[in-house]
Amino acid sequence: MIVATMVMFSAALLINELLFKQLEFAEGINWIYLPAGVRLLATLLFAEAGAIGLLLVSWLYCFFFLFPNEPVRALAGGILSSAAPYIVYLGARRWLDLKGSLANLRPLQVLACAIAFSLASPLLHHIWFALYEGREHLLRSFAVMALGDFAGTVLLLFFTKWVMGLSQPRA
Repeated sequence: MIVATMVMFSAALLINELLFKQLEFAEGINWIYLPAGVRLLATLLFAEAGAIGLLLVSWLYCFFFLFPNEPVRALAGGILSSAAPYIVYLGARRWLDLKGSLANLRPLQVLACAIAFSLASPLLHHIWFALYEGREHLLRSFAVMALGDFAGTVLLLFFTKWVMGLSQPRA
């Protein structure tokens, strides 16, 4: 499950870079961010194993691609990127009675998870930005990150549902 998460997340990062790089608002903040969908899906499906896979790839991506000369920022980026979906996973287990698969979640509950994640991830990142990086214009970048995470998550969830529908026998 860790390796499956690492492969899915790496693929999402690559696809996002190829398709949506021109929609980047700021370094690491995108108007559409497909990897956000993998972050949520991997933790909802694989729990801790998903979070570990996300953490490992996030660190590789941050240390070698995004912030190669900023080790503290790269370390924090990896942790924040994997912590937010895991927190939403814990909330889904507690308040939505999430089981080992997503089978018991209704569409509105999945949407609620997507919204919660799309707010939790930018919130954690922007707390870091405010406390340690002294960034300006935090409200605007928070809004873009939240929207981008939500758009990427919804796109990935619909794509996953479409692919799963292809494997269903037709009546």
